[in-house]
Parts: sequence; C-alpha cells; structure tokens
Amino acid sequence: MTGWSLRETPNLGVQQIMKVAYVFRSNMASTYQLATMILPQLEEDLHGAEVVGMFFFDDNAFVLRSGDPVGERLSNVARERGILLMMCDQCAVRRGLADGTLEQCGRGEVKAKGTVEGVTAGCFPQLYSALSGNPPDQVITL
Repeated sequence: MTGWSLRETPNLGVQQIMKVAYVFRSNMASTYQLATMILPQLEEDLHGAEVVGMFFFDDNAFVLRSGDPVGERLSNVARERGILLMMCDQCAVRRGLADGTLEQCGRGEVKAKGTVEGVTAGCFPQLYSALSGNPPDQVITL
C-alpha cells in the first residue's frame, strides 16, 4: 500500500486513501461516469479515493470546453484539490480545443484553448511528468 495516506472527511470519517488517476477513453465516459458518478462524489467528499489526475481522450475532451456545466464544476473541484486535468493533445488539436499542429503532439508544444480553467494538453510524456510529483497508486481507464 505504498503511497496511501490517512484522511478524515466529514462524510466518511478517517480512511486510508488510495491515490487514483482516471483516463477517460470510452465513448461517453466523461458524460456518464464522470458527470453522474465521480464528480458528484468528489463534490460531496464521498469518492473514497484521492484523485490526482484525469486524462481525456477523443470526444471526452469536449466536457472540458469553456462554459460546459460539467467542465466548470470539474475545474472548480480540480483547483480546490490539486487535480491534474489534461486532454490528449492530438485529440484536442483535431477538435479545435488546442493551438498547435499534429506534428507538435507529444512534444509538450500544444496548448489548450477554449477550455475551462486549469486544463492542459499533452501526450503520455507530459502526463507522466505532470503526475511524477504526486503519482497515483492506480490508473483507472473508463
């Protein structure tokens, strides 16, 4: 149980907390699992794990658009809890959510645009680097 810590919450009491990172890969994962399960649990301090990062592939990145109600709520929670919000740079470029070219993807040169506060664009090298200071115990792909 390396990396686990004790945490007290008003709703769940003292618990040993696992650190997790989520990868939203499946169709509608951000509008179903994130929006209706994970985010409400985080907002109510009932999730039961410390979320250290979230990575968004394909159309799941659209939830991070500026003005999206789920994305705005997520941005607030991420800011309060220090959760990394990153979208696939290639997916973001293809969807108009980033400045850069496909040739720049994976190099850390693509910049998120038109997103809620705190979102970055990157590929696996950028994700690994961003999580290295607070690594998850488990990575969950939805």
